[in-house]
Parts: sequence; C-alpha cells; structure tokens
Amino acid sequence: MAHLRTTLVVGLVAVAVSAAHARAEELHFYNWSDYIAEDTIPTFEEKTGIDVTYDVFDSNEVLEAKLLAGSTGYDLVVPTGIFMERQVKAGVFQPLDKSKIPNLDNLDPRLMGYLAQLDPGNEHAVIYMWGTTGLGYNVDMVTERLGEDAPLNSYDLLFNPEYLSKLADCGVHILDAPTELLPIALNYLGLDPNTDKPEDFEAVRELLMPIRPHITKFHSSEYINALANGDICLALGWSGDVLQAADRADEAGNDVTVTYVIPTEGTLMWFDTLAIPADAPHPDAAHAMINYLLEPEVAASISNYVAYANANDAAEPYMDEEILNDPRIYPPEDVMARLFPDRASSQAVDRMRTRLWNRFKTGI
Repeated sequence: MAHLRTTLVVGLVAVAVSAAHARAEELHFYNWSDYIAEDTIPTFEEKTGIDVTYDVFDSNEVLEAKLLAGSTGYDLVVPTGIFMERQVKAGVFQPLDKSKIPNLDNLDPRLMGYLAQLDPGNEHAVIYMWGTTGLGYNVDMVTERLGEDAPLNSYDLLFNPEYLSKLADCGVHILDAPTELLPIALNYLGLDPNTDKPEDFEAVRELLMPIRPHITKFHSSEYINALANGDICLALGWSGDVLQAADRADEAGNDVTVTYVIPTEGTLMWFDTLAIPADAPHPDAAHAMINYLLEPEVAASISNYVAYANANDAAEPYMDEEILNDPRIYPPEDVMARLFPDRASSQAVDRMRTRLWNRFKTGI
C-alpha cells in the first residue's frame, strides 16, 4: 500500500511538472496590426519550442481597456509610451527581470533615456519600435487639386480649410486617436503640446471644427490600404504605416504614388514598448520573447519589413540601406530637434481632451 501511495505521489508530481512545463511553453502576444515580420513568430517558436498565440489590435484605447479590466490572459503587450506611463502608475505591469534580457545592452541609451521619462529606470518596458506621426498623401491627387506650389510639407494641408476642402472629394482619413492629433494641433498653434490650460484647448477647438466637414473617416489602420488603393488622398498617420502603404501600392501595380512627410512645424514622436502584464500566465516566455525581439538580426528584420525605426544600435549592420538611410524613418538631427514626445496627462486634461475629441468627431 505504501508502495502504491509512493507511486501515486510520484505520478502526481510528474503530472504537475509536466503541466507546469506545458504552461511555460506557451506565449500569448498582443501587438498592433501590421507590426511584425512574417518570419518573426515562426522562427521564435522553432528556436525556443514555445507556442505563440498572436492577436492584434489597432488602438491604444482597446489595449488599455483590456489591461485595466485585468485577467487578459496575455503575456506580452505593446502599449505606446504615453499609455504605458499611466498604466505603470496603475500597477498594470510587472517589473522586468533584466537578468533574463541580456540583449537590453543593444538599445540606444539616448532613446531609452527618453523612455525613462515615462518609466523611471526603464523598470517595466523596453522600446519595440519608434516613429513619428505625420502626413501621408497621394502625390498625384494632391498636386492635381492644390498645385505644385502647395505646402506639401506642412500641417497647413490638414489644418487650413482652404487646402483641406479641396481634398475632401478624394478622401481624408484621420487617426482615431486624440492623444495623437490634439498635441499636434497644439504644437501647430505654437502652444505647449502637453498643456493643461482650458484656453489652449479652446484654441484647438476653433482650429479643428472648420476642417471637420472635410474629413471622411476616423480610423487607425484602414488608411493603410485606402492610401495604397488610391481610395483616399490624405491621411494623418504613423510613419511606418504610410510607408507600408507606399510599398503595397508599388507591389500591387496600382499606379498610385504615396509619400510620407514629417511636417516642418514639427510633430509627435512616440515609442511602442514591450511590457508584461502583472498577471501574465507565462512571464518566463514573455522575457524570452523580449530578449529575442532585441536580437540585432531580429530587430533589423522587423524594421526592414514594417518600415519603422528600432532602437537597437547593434541592428544597423543588418538593416536595409533604404530603411536605415530614409530620413522619414530615421530623422536627421535638425528634424529630431523639432519632434516632441507626448506625456501622460492628468484626469482633468483627459476630460478636456475627451470632450473636445467627441465634439470634433461628431461635428457638434
């Protein structure tokens, strides 16, 4: 009987160990749409034996709602810096075990210093990709309507009704993201992008309401294919997304020329980060994925595919020259000087932003 009990205990321990091992061999990864190379996940699975469930979202608001509700089941998520900053304060993420991420040494100290303003000590997140928010447009459609002398490198295209009204017939998309547009509008007006003054938001309202009738749609991902297919002629979008649209147009032979500009007035720079939810079921697998994504060849392959900048200094030798040398992806110093990172805002500012955004979207 004792032998039977011993055998039973050993068997139960073996089952428990086996179950724990099985759990360690899983990873649930929640990332932005169109934001990873085709071979990134399969190669990770092959190298590590970890099975990855990969889901996508297209707005920080969607991700944040899931994180704040808790029990998402996700092990690794990709919040943008401004959202990550306030989520860290809310206790949403667990601290990183940096001993499990030796490839952290590959990251640009200057960029990680920017991120440390949002996450002191870089305790909870690392940079996945970074970029800018700017204007993507169909060159032929826009110049046909506005002429060669139009301010094609200025936010006047978007914020001046004289220009935007002439583009309404060919379609204008705006990111469905108040944390993107409103700081850009403030900066365009010569105001602090991170202001908390009600009168500054009133100035933005006066700027935005006249252009509302000329905007076709608010969406944070549809503009990629819409630009590529020639369905719209102007979008406020993210750098890599617009450049992906240009590539898709070329590959499809759509006879559509799409370009991206960082407007001369300056614009928002942002960091998308890798972070592990506090209740992640498989944190070891998440650390393994972070370390893998920070391998120079892996970071380079993702940047080469999605046309976004990485923060990995060691990736440079593996980058495509056309990506590495594109000033729209890796801006030169004089352009970098005109970029500004967004910051998390107070609840009072969030309420002002929300009210203004709702009025703008509804046109009321």
